Amino acid sequence: MTTARKSLIEVSGLTKHFGGLTAVDGLDFELGEGEVLGLIGPNGAGKSTTFNLLTGGYPASAGSVRLDGEEMLGLPPHRIAARGIMRTFQHNMPFEGMSVADNVLVGAHTTMCAGLGKVLLGAAAARDEERKARARAIELIDFVGLREFQDAEVTTLSFGQGRLLETARALAGEPRIMLFDEPAAGLTPSECDRLGGIIRGIAGRGISILLIEHDMRFLLPLADRVVVLNFGRKIADGAPDEIRSDPAVVDAYLGEAGGVGAAAGSRAAGQRDA
Repeated sequence: MTTARKSLIEVSGLTKHFGGLTAVDGLDFELGEGEVLGLIGPNGAGKSTTFNLLTGGYPASAGSVRLDGEEMLGLPPHRIAARGIMRTFQHNMPFEGMSVADNVLVGAHTTMCAGLGKVLLGAAAARDEERKARARAIELIDFVGLREFQDAEVTTLSFGQGRLLETARALAGEPRIMLFDEPAAGLTPSECDRLGGIIRGIAGRGISILLIEHDMRFLLPLADRVVVLNFGRKIADGAPDEIRSDPAVVDAYLGEAGGVGAAAGSRAAGQRDA
């Protein structure tokens, strides 16, 4: 029996029009504390647009997004991030010329309070805040398995290691919700296994996860629940086993039943196929 989770974010009637095109059409869903929610659908279904709406990248045409009852729509991205909604992107976006540790430290800017004047004057409060933020950055680098690279310049990292860096940098902002946009894309099977374990570890810390992913072998073992979009509309919302056998989902996205069954076997084994 699944334990009920307190709802952290509530999305209601979320809609986005681009001229005559409706990219997201009246989307409703909730995300509980520490829940891993998969968001899937074919290309053009509205998944990334949904992420951009939730993080303030696009203004919504209609609807509501409430975090602990507080409306988020209409806030600029930096204020949404400061309230605890962080995201990663489909492509790694490191700050070149900086170390891994300094890249992660950049992610802590939403949590730091010292003004520019105190920083420039070297005030004790500003130094103490930076010391704590740097210690937190090192802890997060260790959490994602990059401790030996903390002083390395970011361009020396592999693509998969860059994915882990993006994760640590987002965590440095002390998020309540993390949005992952196709994190398994371009990773090897072993890298996917490692990243999947980290995502589960993040959820274990009580941080909610919203995850866009096309690789069902990666997503289904991770997700507590899955929302399926097609042409901007939600066509299904349920546990992975329910989604896997939903005829509308199979028809719209997952393909032949045999492929879905293979994903089911991966979920049962609790690991991604090689």
